[in-house]
Amino acid sequence: MVYAIVRAGGRQEKVSVGDTVVINRVAGEAGDSVELAPVLLVDGDKVTSAQADLEKVTVTAEKVEDLRGPKIRILKYKNKTGYKKRQGHRQELTRLKITGIA
Repeated sequence: MVYAIVRAGGRQEKVSVGDTVVINRVAGEAGDSVELAPVLLVDGDKVTSAQADLEKVTVTAEKVEDLRGPKIRILKYKNKTGYKKRQGHRQELTRLKITGIA
């Protein structure tokens, strides 16, 4: 089984061909090809982690869709002063389908 650990969206994800991953927003339209930077490659029993060898490896993915994560509510409160503050956040995300590890 061939899989790779790639750096994507500020995190590292374990991917193999056919997987779908959700990462931070990537520019482009649906159907565009995206190249991800590998950190580690496992091909059966052979594990590759040397930087010189990983420069030859390409992990390609196809952009499926843009989406937004769940709403996160941030509440701040100070007792006895009447200070209350409410803020919300939804992270911009992208769903990718891994098409090849070569």
